[in-house]
Amino acid sequence: MTPSDLPDLTQRLLAAAKAAGADAADAMAVQGTSISVDVREGALEQAERSEGIDLGLRVFVGQKQANVSSSDVSDRTVEEMATRAVAMAAEAPDDPHAGLADPDQLVRDWDVDALELNDTSAEPAPDALRADALAAEATAMDIAGVTQVQQATGAYGARDIWLAASNGFSGGYRRTDRALSCVAIAGTGAGMERDYSGDSRIFQTDLRPAAEIGREAGERAIARAGARKPPTGSYPVLFDERISASLIGHLLAAANGASIARGGSWLRDLLGAQVLPTGLNLVEDPHRPRTGGSRPFDAEGLPTRLRKIVEDGMLTGWTLDLSAARKLGFAPTGNAARGTSAPPSPSNWNVTLDPGTHSHADLIRDMGTGLLVTSMIGSTINPNTGDYSRGAAGMWVENGEITYPVNECTIAGSLPDMLKRIIPANDARTHLSRVVPSLLVPGMTLAGS
Repeated sequence: MTPSDLPDLTQRLLAAAKAAGADAADAMAVQGTSISVDVREGALEQAERSEGIDLGLRVFVGQKQANVSSSDVSDRTVEEMATRAVAMAAEAPDDPHAGLADPDQLVRDWDVDALELNDTSAEPAPDALRADALAAEATAMDIAGVTQVQQATGAYGARDIWLAASNGFSGGYRRTDRALSCVAIAGTGAGMERDYSGDSRIFQTDLRPAAEIGREAGERAIARAGARKPPTGSYPVLFDERISASLIGHLLAAANGASIARGGSWLRDLLGAQVLPTGLNLVEDPHRPRTGGSRPFDAEGLPTRLRKIVEDGMLTGWTLDLSAARKLGFAPTGNAARGTSAPPSPSNWNVTLDPGTHSHADLIRDMGTGLLVTSMIGSTINPNTGDYSRGAAGMWVENGEITYPVNECTIAGSLPDMLKRIIPANDARTHLSRVVPSLLVPGMTLAGS
């Protein structure tokens, strides 16, 4: 089966659903290829290639719905999927908010090419992926103090996606991905520390050089050698740019319409209230070219659009699919996402937090004594209250200068309070789907030695 067969396949699913007694239905077909090559100690460790197709069918019987999936495209399976889905829906409880989009809500036209989601150059040969991984590993090993490279990986993926529904929507697109990563280890025995570097791009020509990725992984690992626990107390904490997006991710999760509809979000009563410092904007733009979070339309056939989630520090609205919008009495925001095995749910696309006027170095200088966090493990986030606690590692800063690496510590605070006091740097990488600079939180509780 070729990608050009996917539109017909989704129409077969819809026809089968109608024949089985569904009042309405939508279908999804995804065909993909992925290649991954791992190397270790200068030799090939593992190579994988997978190709496959996945089908998803959601049916509606009155206000009841059910979802089924399969990886078999035969006529018999398509018919069995529809029959099974209708039988399941008949036993499901009524959902007054379930249903497809009205035809006048559907996207009218879109320009997939403008989003540049598909690199039309040839699929890389496994040897090319292996060569990149070996080059990254060799460069990391050349860094004095690096004792081994845990793994270096070159990868490529391509997916063709097609969505169709009985309300008349039918559309799809192709997306590609090229990635390279390296994990380096410094020290030996109980004193080992590791760190990583990597890159993932839609276009292969945009990928950072293998030597740069290997060198960065090695240098980061060396910088963590000899880590120890920091002192316990209340200190400023600087979230490094490579992990700062997690803070904004917690805000986005709290603004998800599904969470709001369940009443399980600390943001539930803060619509129109200040959630970030005055002057800061958090903007979602699903139409940024060559960006992983770009979409010409959402999983329910609604148009995606630029919107300000936070404007001048104030929360402007929720992230909504059709169901959450109906539950909350708002218009959908074109943020439905889905796989083949589940119905849609709200999800964010590309987001950008305004940069600050200070560099990363400026914030280190100005924070005095505190913690620069470069990695985190575990997570204890209370979704109802916003209480925040996470394991952290990074660098200890004294008198505005990095003094030694730290690990085995915990940082804690209140997310609502933390987010309203963040100070952004100007070091965000603009090609990422979440463009968030390093963020300084002036005071958090730090549990160390």
